[in-house]
Amino acid sequence: MDLIKNILIKLGQIDRRFIFLLIGLSVLVPLLKPGWVNIPIKITSNSKIVFDELNNLKAGDKVLVSFEYGASTKPEIHPMSVAVLQHLFANEVKVYTVPLWPEGLMMAKFALEEVLSSNLFQVEEHIDYVSLPYKAGGEIIIRGIATDMRSIFTQDVNNILLKDIPMMNNVNNITDFDFVFDLSAGVPGNAEWVQFACDEYNIPLSSGCTSIMVTDAIPYVESGQIRGILAGMPGAAEYEQMVFKYLNESKNIPVNPGKATSRMSAQSIAHLLMVIFILFGNISYYLIRRKK
Repeated sequence: MDLIKNILIKLGQIDRRFIFLLIGLSVLVPLLKPGWVNIPIKITSNSKIVFDELNNLKAGDKVLVSFEYGASTKPEIHPMSVAVLQHLFANEVKVYTVPLWPEGLMMAKFALEEVLSSNLFQVEEHIDYVSLPYKAGGEIIIRGIATDMRSIFTQDVNNILLKDIPMMNNVNNITDFDFVFDLSAGVPGNAEWVQFACDEYNIPLSSGCTSIMVTDAIPYVESGQIRGILAGMPGAAEYEQMVFKYLNESKNIPVNPGKATSRMSAQSIAHLLMVIFILFGNISYYLIRRKK
């Protein structure tokens, strides 16, 4: 018994530099070598609904993907963007990207480049996807997309006239899309898509957002106005896992687990270590006081 007490006391007195080293390794290893750490991720119902909604789309269906986030929220939302594009391209769905934030234009570009650079998907610009430019206005732009896109957008990001792009034939307003997917970190975001476009015209909408935004979006999810939601990095990791399994097993596309999965592993291990060291510290303090 005394031996156990002495061990616990020693564990509570570990040099803080050793603790810092372990915490650092617990974060770095999953990020640098994600294949070494495989922590099971439980799929929540809202993430499953998002996956099923997108998976039910047919080849040739049109999906508008809205980018409303920037560099500060990229770690949370960008993995969702990449996984959503992988999922849609694998099912031969036509993708139309639109940035409603100034930084959203670059986020859309980075997400497309990451997916295309893998060379796993046979997609071509203006045949399988179109990138629309940023226009200031927020809710006004959403309302314009709902009623008359051509009054807002006349060309894509490469200055190609929309009338010269085959994918844009018969695409004039929100009713010409089969689905809208919103990636948001603020305003405008999923609430504005519900209020100014999708709810009024009965267009299915799903969303991925930062964790802090989830409480505001849940009423729309529970009412069915938003079909499922990817909630922050945990939601991104859950969706990545489903897309990873689907593409590898059903489509024979050898994608790797995304960044959200490794980030969740790093976060989980680091938190677990912190709790363990806090427990050791408190037990050690209690035993030392009893001795005195």
